This record gives sequence, structure tokens and C-alpha cells, in this order.
Amino acid sequence: MMQIFIHNDALQALLDDLQARAILQQLQGAQGSLELNEEQIANALPELVELAWHLRQRNTSSAWALAQQVKDWLPALPHPQQDSLHARLLLVRGEAKWLLAELELAQQLAQRALLEFTRLQDHEGCADAHWLLAWIANDRGDYLQHDEEMVKVQAAAQLAQDPLRASLAQAGQAISEAFRDPQTAMRRWQAHLPPDEASVAPALMACWNDFQGRVASQTSDFAQAIACRLRTREAALQTGQIGRAIYAMVNVGSDFSCLNEHTTALEWAQKGLDLARATGWPSRIGGCLIQSAETLRLLGRLDAAQELLDEALTTMAPLRGSRTWAQALRSQGELALDKGDYEAALDWFGQLQERAQALAQNEFEIIALRGQANAWLRLNKAQPAISAALLSLAQARQHGDALKQIEALQVLAEIHARQPGLPNEAISAGSASLHYLRQALEIAGQIEGYTVPGPLLDAVAQAHAAAGDFESAFAVVRQANAAREKINSQQATNRAIAMQVRYETERAQAEGDYHRQLAQSEARRAQVLQQTSTTLAHLSAIGQEITAHLDTDAVYGALNRHLHGLLDVNYFAVYLADPDGLGLTSHVRIQDGQTLGSHHVLASHPHSYSLRALREQCEFVVNVAPEDEQKSLTPDAIPTLSMLFGPLIVDGRVLGAMTVQSRARHAYGEREQLIFRTLCAYGAIALDNARTYQQLQQAQQQLVAQEKLAELGALVAGVAHELNSPIGNSLMIASSLQEQTGEMRQAMQNQALHFNHLQQFLQDTREASRLILRGLENAADLVNSFKQVAVDRTSAQRRVFDLQQTCHEIVATMMSQIRPSGHSITLDIPEKIRMHSYPGPLGQVLTNLINNALTHGFENGMPGQMRLCASLPASGRVLLQFSDNGKGIPQENLNRIFDPFFTTRLGAGGSGLGLNICANIVTSLLKGSLKVRSTPGAGATFTLDLPLVVEDELLQSLAQEHGF
Repeated sequence: MMQIFIHNDALQALLDDLQARAILQQLQGAQGSLELNEEQIANALPELVELAWHLRQRNTSSAWALAQQVKDWLPALPHPQQDSLHARLLLVRGEAKWLLAELELAQQLAQRALLEFTRLQDHEGCADAHWLLAWIANDRGDYLQHDEEMVKVQAAAQLAQDPLRASLAQAGQAISEAFRDPQTAMRRWQAHLPPDEASVAPALMACWNDFQGRVASQTSDFAQAIACRLRTREAALQTGQIGRAIYAMVNVGSDFSCLNEHTTALEWAQKGLDLARATGWPSRIGGCLIQSAETLRLLGRLDAAQELLDEALTTMAPLRGSRTWAQALRSQGELALDKGDYEAALDWFGQLQERAQALAQNEFEIIALRGQANAWLRLNKAQPAISAALLSLAQARQHGDALKQIEALQVLAEIHARQPGLPNEAISAGSASLHYLRQALEIAGQIEGYTVPGPLLDAVAQAHAAAGDFESAFAVVRQANAAREKINSQQATNRAIAMQVRYETERAQAEGDYHRQLAQSEARRAQVLQQTSTTLAHLSAIGQEITAHLDTDAVYGALNRHLHGLLDVNYFAVYLADPDGLGLTSHVRIQDGQTLGSHHVLASHPHSYSLRALREQCEFVVNVAPEDEQKSLTPDAIPTLSMLFGPLIVDGRVLGAMTVQSRARHAYGEREQLIFRTLCAYGAIALDNARTYQQLQQAQQQLVAQEKLAELGALVAGVAHELNSPIGNSLMIASSLQEQTGEMRQAMQNQALHFNHLQQFLQDTREASRLILRGLENAADLVNSFKQVAVDRTSAQRRVFDLQQTCHEIVATMMSQIRPSGHSITLDIPEKIRMHSYPGPLGQVLTNLINNALTHGFENGMPGQMRLCASLPASGRVLLQFSDNGKGIPQENLNRIFDPFFTTRLGAGGSGLGLNICANIVTSLLKGSLKVRSTPGAGATFTLDLPLVVEDELLQSLAQEHGF
């Protein structure tokens, strides 16, 4: 069930709902990404629609925006629920348009909602749609339609078994009837008034107090009217009926004006106007402006009143059919009469007559005719004046309005007094002026409790004197004096009542303010607790971010950013202890976003606050005295007035000190010290972690360098071993050939050389030359491969190379280690795969993989087989696979073999860095990926997914910087 109005406390509970708030943040594009499933959305959307519904008058623009956003999510709901919520959103938008005086569009939206609610048999929704249609009709001046819609609200509410909506409909009908006939309305609706206000919903009390205030005001019980309307205001503000609250304030001003308390009347009209302007609703703004202008007119401030009325007419231009517009026309006419602009008065009262006839508001038509009569009279146009006054009198008689009959008769009497010779069919002889004044006196005497005003009696006395009846004139003058005394007494009584009401109002307001202050104090206390909890949660998240950094500059940047977000900071610095213990050196100093130079503090400095923080090992605040305002503690820094210092301590070890400073006075209290203390702790942990990580990196780099030297030594030894065979064989053959050559020379000198000996020698020489040449070529090839591999590994230069040739060269340098152990390696590298990459680091990776297989894969002297193959799976990429048929890798080690210092042969020749180096080279330098798969007993396969072209990082950064 969705209530028509709810208390502010209930609204706050709705706003505090975490699930709805999370959805609302996502709908409004709040920072952070929220992954929400359909079930979460479906659960939260009804709350969001309800929130938009109850914001419709409290914050119309927010309600409209929320309704527009939520409707796009409704398809996540099943159809019956989706349709009901969609119809409710139509009502939200319709009420917004009504308040903004877009009545046609408001009616269309309300009717669409009514059709949808009717189809769904949602009686509660139907009641709310009829409620909105009633007030749209009211602003159009169609009061008959307003009352019909209120009857429909009551009927739908009864079907929905909703007594609150039904009672609200009854109160709406009562208020409407009170405008026409307050006494009859009171007799009819008195039985429906709640006997105990404390047990009635505030929304309903706002309406019934509105009704009682209307009746009291129209029966001149202004003190009671003010009390009722103040209760209306409070209850309306509590339940989101902002429009009703504004009208209540306007009416309080009107009632004070009737009690001749015009200053207080203006104050209340201004309060209503301030609230109305904040809403931007034309009808409410216009009503406040009219009341203010009327009060100013009664005070004689005609120009100021005119300005307000002009603004009211401009603001209410879309509401020309409303009763408020008619009130503005009446006020313009009365003001024009007071200013002596009788032509303008005729025009305004003429417009009022037309509007009154359209609205079927006889009260306004009688006023318009009387106003026209006054204007014609002052323009010396007797006949039109008489015609208008007689019509006003006739209509006032027809509707039994005694006061307006008296006003019309006074106008007729004044016309004939100014022009005594005018023919008058109503009397055969005597004074026509006296005739009409006697009728006015007779009617006045029939009004219970009515005191005949002195001006009327003065006019009667003057008429008797003009007729020569001085005795009667004297008697009437005495009567007029008595009336004035009575009126003055009544005015004094009214003023006393006004003062009493004002006193009671101020007392009630003071009590209300006191209770509100108590409530606000409790709310602030709860808010402080909530803020503390939120701050701690926020600090926890900040701590996770700060301590996640392993780079000191990143730690300083995170500290600086979050300190500025949580505290008032103009200056931020971190000092760390020197390794030699002789003092502190600043590692970061930032003032107003500018980085300052380094600053050193000797350990012997007598006044250093940073050294004090280290000695005392706690944070402290320094508030600069006025006489020291122009002094700065550090060079290049602008003087500050508030300073916070704290130590950086981890496990009892003091790393240094941190400070934040502000140019504001007393910027740091207990809350700020708590935040600073926490951030000092996080900063100390992060800096200690960064320092430890830096030391580990240095140790790793040393181990890597040692690993490279050891690898290069093994490479040289292997190459030397490989060169021994071809060079040794070549030397042996060359030595044998030299010996045979000597023997041939001796035989030739001794002339013992035979043809067959020469033929054998030539054959042996040819074979020896072939063997020597082949051996030397193999040696030269091995030397060239070694030279290329050695150059690539030391230079790490990016160049174009052939993958097949490079892999062949790498494997050739490793054969001295592969062949003696009885192992073999097969290459399956397609031709013409050209890469623009780093062959040296690639060779280092492949060498490490081969060594890893020889060291870990093949044990117990069993011969093994290795295979290196390549393929082109996609454009621009090459897939290198190195596999062996060794013992494989246990499953529990697969996820760890690339970790630094992880080895299964610790202390037996394994450093734990080989595969870690491979992974780093492949991912960081070669811009690829390295994966492994293995089955114990079936070997392992390492897969390198590499780009054929590795982009130059410097060129890439330049291209991104310049938008290439």
C-alpha cells in the first residue's frame, strides 16, 4: 500500500534504505560501478517509485528527474507490477505539471494514470488520480468539477478500504463548500471533525484545520482562524503538503491584516512567499504576492503594492481561469481606485466581471459591479454608475449578501448626493440619497452583532441636513459618535486579540523551536556517530589503498590526495630519519599543489617539531600565536596558523615524521587528530613496505646478474668444448697431411716417386682438405652463433631477425650441454618468419627453458627428447612451444614455478630465478605471455605467445602524448 502522504520521519527511513540508495546512486551516475542483478533491481524499484511519489511536493524537480530515470528500469518487473508503478510515475509527473501551472498536460497525465489504475482495479491509485484531477479543476476555476472529483476520491478510497484517503476527500469537499457558505459548511461537516487531534494522522489534521480556519476567518473569528492555520502549516510541512502550508501562511497574514496588525501580516506573507519562490509554483507565488500587495495597499504604500500585483499577474499568466487570478484582478481594481486611476479601475473591474461570470462566482461579480459604479461616479458619469450600482444591489439581494447590499446602497446614495437633480423612478418625492441610506441602515440593523460604521451614519446625517431636517441630522450624528466609540473599542479589542495571538504564536513557535532543537541535537549526535563510523570505514579503504603501493612516490601521492580530501591542508611534508642517524631529511614537501625543495633538520635542532614528534612518539597540534603569524618554520614555505605533527612508527621502529598545516585558525580538533593519527600509521606501514620491497629488488637484481654471469660462463665453456672436436680433427688431419707431403718430397728427391704413389697422395690430400675445410666451417659457424648470441644477450637491442636462424644459433650454442648427456632436441621452425623484436632476451628465455629441462626434467641419467616448434596462429603473432618428455611438474607447483626464488633444488644448483626471469622478459620486454602445462610423468610444455613486431615504448609514449 502506497500512502498518499507520509511523515518526514517515514521519508527519512525510506531514504536510509541501503538497497534503494545503491540503485539510486547508479541511476544518478554516482561514482563507482555497481553490478546489480535483475532481482536486486526488482526489489528496489518499488521503493524508488514510492520515494519519487513522496518527493512530488517536497522537491518537485528531484521527483520529476527520479521518475524519468526509474521508468527505464521498469521492464525488469513482471507486467502487473510494472504497469502499476508506471501509472504511479504518471501521477508524479502529472502533479509536477499541475504545480508548475501546465494544467492541460497535467490533466492528460492524470487521466492516463486513471485509465491504467482502472484497468488494474487499483482503487488506491484511482483515488489519487481523482485527487489530482480535483485540484486541476480547482485551479481552472471549475469548482463543480472539483467537488465531483472529490466524491470520486471518497468512493475509490472506500473500495480500497483506505479510511485516510476517504477522510481527506471529505475534508476537501468541506473546504470547497466553506468558500461558498461557511456557516452551512460548518453545520454539515462538523460531525466529521476528528474529536481527538492527537489520534489523527497529521496529513488529515492539516486538511481539517484548514477547513476550520476558513470558517473562522469568514465568520470574523480571526484569532481562532490564525490558530487553526498555524496547525495546518505545521502538519502540512511534516507530511509534504507544501502547497497547503504556503496557503496557510498567506491566510495567517490575511487574518492578522483583518485585526489591523499589518506588520505581522506582512511578515507571514513574506514567509509564505519565501517558501513559494523556492518551489517555483506560479499559483502559490501569485497568492503570496496578492496578499502582500493587499496589506501594503491598506497601509497606504500604493507603489509597492502595484509592483507586487504586476509580478503576480505575470507569474500567474497560465492560471487565468483560477480563483486566485480573480483575486488579483479585484486587488488591481481596488488599488486603481485608491490611486485615482479610475479608467484603469474600470478596466480591471470589467475583467473581474468577465472572470466571475466564467467561474460562476457571484461574489466576484457583485464586487466587480460595485467597483465599476465607484469608478463611474468618480469620472462624473452618473448614469453608468447608477446602472452598475443597481445591478450590484440586485445580485447581492438575490444571494442574500447583506454587507454587499449595504456597499451598493452607499454607492447609490453618494451618486444622488453629488447630483441631487437626477431622476429616480424608485421614489416619488424626497431625497433619493436619504432613501438609499435608510435602506442601508435598515439592512445593517438586521445583521446580528453588526456595528453600523461611522461613515455610513455621517452620510445619513448629511442627507438629513441637506433636506433641512436638522433635528434628525443631529440625532444621527450622535448615533455616529456612539458607533465610532464602539468601533474604536472593537478595534482596540481586535488589537488586543492580535497581540495575544501573536504572543501565543511566538510562544508556540518558541516551544516548537525548542523541541526541534532537541530533535536536531539528537539527530546531530546520531549523525556524528554515523560520520565517525563512516570515517573509520573510509579510512580503512584509504589504508588498503595506501599500503597497496610498493613505490615511495606513489605512497606520498596517495597520502597527499587523501589528506586533502579529509582535512584542511595547505602544506604537507614527510621527513625520514637519515641512515647515519644525524637528522631528518624531507622526502616530500608540497604547499598549495607546488613541490618544494628538500629540507634537512639536524638531530641537535632545539625547536624542531618533527624531532619532537619522534621523541614523544605521538601526534600533537600547534596553533600559532598572533605575534608569530608572519614566521615560517621551514624555508620556501608560507606561514601557517594550524599545524599537526605525528611520528611514523612501525613495530617500535621510528621511520620519521609527517606534518600537515593550514592557514586557517584552529583547523585541527579531535576528529582531525584521529584521522591524522590513522593516516600516519598507514603511511608508516606503506613506506616500510616500499623500503623492504626496494631492498628485495636490489637483491633480486644482484642474483639475476650473478645468474647471467654463470650462464655466460657455462655458455663459453660449452662453446669451447664444441670447438675442440672440429679444430682438433683439423689439426690431426693437417699434421698427417704435412707428414705425407714430407715423404713425397723425399721420394721425389731420391727419384723414387712412382705414379701410383703420387696418385694415392693426391687422393689423400683431396680427402684431407675436405675434412679440414668441413671442420673449420663447423667451427666458424659455431663461433658466429656464439658471437651473435653473446651480442644479443648483452645489448638487448631491438632488430629484425629470422626466427628459424636465431633458434638454430641458440640451440647450436647449447649442444655441448645437450649431446653429452644423451639428450636430443628437434627444431620445427617454418622458414621466413621474420620478427622485429629482441633476439637476445628471446635467446635467454629459450636457453633458460632448455637448462630447466636438463636440470629438472631429465633425472637418473635417462636420455630425453626436447622439441622447439613455431606457428602463426593469428595475424601479427607467433606461437613458440618448447616441450620435453621428462618427468613433468607436480600439479601443486604449476602455479608457483614463475615465482621468484621458487625451486625444488634449493641448495643443489637451483636459484629459483630462471623461470621468473623468463616470465619477466616475455611479459615486460617481448610484450607476450608465457604459459605452462604439464602432466606428471609425461613432460612439460611451455608456450610463448609473442607479437611479431614489438613497438618501441618511447615512440608509443610520444604517439599517445601527441595524439598520433
